[in-house]
Amino acid sequence: MAFTLPNLPYEFAALEPNIDARTMEIHHDKHHAAYVNNLNAALQGTEHEGKTIEELMANISKLPAAVRNNGGGHWNHSMFWTIMGPNAGGAPGGDLGAAIDKTFGSLDEMKKQFAQAATTRFGSGWAWLCVDGD
Repeated sequence: MAFTLPNLPYEFAALEPNIDARTMEIHHDKHHAAYVNNLNAALQGTEHEGKTIEELMANISKLPAAVRNNGGGHWNHSMFWTIMGPNAGGAPGGDLGAAIDKTFGSLDEMKKQFAQAATTRFGSGWAWLCVDGD
């Protein structure tokens, strides 16, 4: 069973003005598609061919780098498309919202600290903030 590129659950332009249609199209149709194609190529003829993405991710540290990188990229992007969407977002509630408030005082303060961490980091701007949750 080869992996396939999932369809976006919305139109490319659905996230404008935050993310333009062309960026979404390239990111989905080229970037994510490359993960899928490279994952299929890395699995072809191996004992792992035909496994589900969940089965691969369960043992990801034991798999070759090409499977780790492309399988992880495919899995992450597949989730990514479903957790963002038109008219989505807003302040988190529940345990996550409470942990953000406990750690940072407010969502706005967390955003401020995150932006500071990202814009002062050398390289591609990856930044992490830890939320003190139980």
